[in-house]
Amino acid sequence: MLIWFAVMSVVLTWWVFQSPALDYRMVALGSVLPVLEVPFGAGPLHSMVTPTMVLVVVMLATRGRRLVRRRWLGLPIGMYLHLVLDLAWTRSETFWWPFLGVDVSWGEAFEVDRGVVTLLMELVAVAVGVWAYRRFGLDDPAHRARFLRTGQLDRKTAAGGPGARS
Repeated sequence: MLIWFAVMSVVLTWWVFQSPALDYRMVALGSVLPVLEVPFGAGPLHSMVTPTMVLVVVMLATRGRRLVRRRWLGLPIGMYLHLVLDLAWTRSETFWWPFLGVDVSWGEAFEVDRGVVTLLMELVAVAVGVWAYRRFGLDDPAHRARFLRTGQLDRKTAAGGPGARS
């Protein structure tokens, strides 16, 4: 389910913040990080405490360094979006760990217990990804190179200005 999390988190972050200066690569990375624990089940990476701790670390470690902060803020944003896109709040014991008990509930991971719905979600994400690729002008080599180098979207294209595609 990597496509679902990576693509949807980038598009949702753009939709909410409309910030071409955010590092969307970090958003995508943060959104797929919880998948690391899928072989073991759903644990701390599927709880609210982990992205919150990452956010606190980013905020403290980047005090006074605005540009560095802007890059690293994408990581906890992506981690929070993973929880949203995975419907993680539907499993209270994991989502609210350790507040409902300190034992890690390594139940079956959310990503693997949906059956055919998982395939449908991935197909939707591919379609949204094709739309986003065009909408953000990533078919332009210069825009794509900037995105790959900095994680940033072209300001005019992302904001819907001249050159934006729908």
